[in-house]
Amino acid sequence: MGRHSLPDQDGAGGSDPRRRARRRATAVATALVLTVAGGTAAAVRGGLVSFGSSCQDDPVRLTLAASPDLAPVLRTAARQAREADLTSDGRCVAVTVASRESYKVADALMAGRAPGAQVWVPDSSVWVQRLAADGTSDVSTVGHVASSPVGVAMTPAAARSLGWPAKTYDWPSLAGAALGDDAVRLGAADPARSATGLLALTRVSTAASAAKGGETRAAGVMKALSRRVSGSDGEVLETLPRDTSDTELGNPRRNQALVVSEQSAYRYNTDTPGGSGLDLFYPKDGSPRLDYPYALLDGQGLTTDESRAAIRFMSYLGDTRQQRLLARYGFRTSDDGWTDALVAGAGGSAPQPYAEPPDRPAASVALQETLGVWTITVQSARITTVVDASSSMSEAVPGTGRSRMDVTRAALLQALATFTAEDEIGLWDFATGLDGDKDYRVRVPTGRLGQEEGAGTRRGRLTAAFKALRPVSDGATGLYDTTLAAYRAATASYARGRFNALVVLTDGVNEDPGSVSRAEVVDRLKRLADPRRPVPLIMIAVGPDADLEEASRLAEATGGSGHEVTDPAQIHSVMLKAIVGAASPDRRG
Repeated sequence: MGRHSLPDQDGAGGSDPRRRARRRATAVATALVLTVAGGTAAAVRGGLVSFGSSCQDDPVRLTLAASPDLAPVLRTAARQAREADLTSDGRCVAVTVASRESYKVADALMAGRAPGAQVWVPDSSVWVQRLAADGTSDVSTVGHVASSPVGVAMTPAAARSLGWPAKTYDWPSLAGAALGDDAVRLGAADPARSATGLLALTRVSTAASAAKGGETRAAGVMKALSRRVSGSDGEVLETLPRDTSDTELGNPRRNQALVVSEQSAYRYNTDTPGGSGLDLFYPKDGSPRLDYPYALLDGQGLTTDESRAAIRFMSYLGDTRQQRLLARYGFRTSDDGWTDALVAGAGGSAPQPYAEPPDRPAASVALQETLGVWTITVQSARITTVVDASSSMSEAVPGTGRSRMDVTRAALLQALATFTAEDEIGLWDFATGLDGDKDYRVRVPTGRLGQEEGAGTRRGRLTAAFKALRPVSDGATGLYDTTLAAYRAATASYARGRFNALVVLTDGVNEDPGSVSRAEVVDRLKRLADPRRPVPLIMIAVGPDADLEEASRLAEATGGSGHEVTDPAQIHSVMLKAIVGAASPDRRG
């Protein structure tokens, strides 16, 4: 069955009774001899006598890194497995469970660092997807341990103000309750570090984007939420009022509502004395779910014996006793494995639609786009976009009936809608001889989108400039001089406290014979780049004629990244993916 095949079940829960009988006889004989020599008690204390199973003498040892909410359950299960002599191929399975935040394990793997475990149970497949998107392999999901839907938990007073439980809400309306003059103070864990926060935010963004102006509204919700974000799922619970006094309930620093999992709300209510727990809203448009994947970290030197023992332990977690243990901690053990007691314990109540089928998992692209928008929203962005206007941009994109420039314009307008009024955005275009001897032209200087300009704002001016982008009929790709000039301008106008970046989109290679050489432009970019004032260059090679290798060499000289898209419609999602990567602490060194 291969490396991850299920271990033999013979003796899986214990040892051969005949062997046990022989061991008992040997132990008795040994004890008699030792008694004569000087006392059984001293011999037992000295380890000379063992009444345990011989499989314990040479166990298969595993370290399992688990999400902090699940770690206590798995630690108890691991202890029970040792007590029951759980075996894999005749050897005991000895599992040590380490509580590790899922994002920390993912960051370590993406950075090429050893996570200190052979098995990983994060709270969500989101983390495994992120590793795959980053190109990190050798992580095999072989099952799922539990699940827990994500909702919005509120203090009873805040819930009553929204008509709970009789009135139901969808995700956008719940998020909207955090905006306006009479807003409910809504907190969440940082979506860059919390699958709970990211899944909920993706649900809000996806639902909002279906409405006119939805992207801008979703960005506004993110901006509001970012002011009350916590570092982790554990920390977000600490932002609730400490008691029911007017002082605590009215404290503007205390949250009245939180984005949490059902299990988190259940544990909080179970552990809170005096019954002053939380009420839980299950949004009627569906709750995303934490799914606790069981992953083998093949890249960490996992042997065949360890792999088979890991799968044996996963199978053990499906036993009735362990399923009851999971339920006692507030986890669901299957999609329909919930009870009225679990929902009530978490603060749910009819007619909240907790019995609805599980929400479909969010697509990786949707999660990546949400994380990208979050990154630039939280930090506020200063981004200059430089667009190729050479004649090749007039070529058709197969199957669309539109040119490369047409599709690029649409993608840029989509991206513009995700920025808030506080973000600073600019636009250049380029082609040989576009502006006298220069290959580039500043269409709109980089500045704050909300800045008033005449009868409108800079956002309106940029929208018009994007729509006015046209290929130059006889223009070639003046890539090197343009990239160098734009990067020099971006570093010179660096804005502290913002996410600074330069995005260059090109569908070809440098075609200006009078420009600097590739080696020279790379050298100059390296000298301009300053890790203390990072401005990553994000190069996007569009179409079949672009050179990803060249784009990557230019970008990496600044700590940025090169990307390739075969269809300009992919530009928006690739930009957001690149922004997430550039904003990651591991990428910034």
